[in-house]
Amino acid sequence: MNSNNKRVALVTGANRGIGFEIARQLGSKGITVIIGARNESKGVEAREKLARQNLDVHFVMLDVTEHTTMEAAIGRIRDKFGRLDVLVNNAGIMIDPHTSILELSLPLFENTLETNAFGPLLLSQACVSLMKENNYGRIVNISSTLGSLTDIINPESTYTEIQSPAYRLSKILLNGITVLLARELKGTNILINSVCPGWVKTEIGGQNAPLTPEQGAATPVWLATLPDDGPTGGFFRERHPIPW
Repeated sequence: MNSNNKRVALVTGANRGIGFEIARQLGSKGITVIIGARNESKGVEAREKLARQNLDVHFVMLDVTEHTTMEAAIGRIRDKFGRLDVLVNNAGIMIDPHTSILELSLPLFENTLETNAFGPLLLSQACVSLMKENNYGRIVNISSTLGSLTDIINPESTYTEIQSPAYRLSKILLNGITVLLARELKGTNILINSVCPGWVKTEIGGQNAPLTPEQGAATPVWLATLPDDGPTGGFFRERHPIPW
C-alpha cells in the first residue's frame, strides 16, 4: 500500500520522449510515478534513470493495444499502492506521415486507432473505478493540433501540408473520448482534458521541432495536477484553451 497517501500517477509510453519528461516532472512534484511501457528493458532503463534523480518511480508492463496487459497493470497498481490518482495517456504512434486520405488503408488506420484512441479509452475505463474510491482523478489525453477540426479546415494553418490522416483522425476521436468521459464523470472530481504539447523534438516530432521535451511536458503536467476547481472536458496548448 502507498501508506503515506502520496498521489500516484501512471504515464503510458513513458520510457522516452514527452512521456519520460512528464514522468520526471510529476516525480519532481513529489508524486509516485509509474512508467507504463510495452518494452520491459526500455521501461526498466527509464525507471532507473529517474530513480537516480531520487524520484519515487516504478515500472509496469503495459501495452495499450493488449487489453490483458492493461488489466494486469491496474491490478498490480491496486495491489501495491491501493490507489491511482493520475493517468496520462501519452503512448501514441504516427505511421502515415506521407499518406493521403485517398490512399489510407484499413490496416494502417486500424493500427493507429488501436494505439491512439482505443487504448486510452479502455485504460481510462479501467482507471476510473480506482480513482472513484478516493473521489479524485486527473486524466490527461495527449492529443494534437493535427486533430483540431478548426485547424484542419484553416487554409493558413502551419500544419496544412502535413498529411497523416490516420493520426489526425485518431486524435479527433481521442478528443471526442475526452469530452464524453468528462460529461459522464461531471461532479466526481475526476477531471479529464486533452492537450497538444506542441511540436516537440521526439521520435515523432523529429529534430527540427522547435520545442524541447521539457517545454512540451509543461502543460500536460499542469493538467495532471489541477486543483479541484480546475477545468474538465477541454482542449489545451500552453495552458490556454484551443478550438476543437
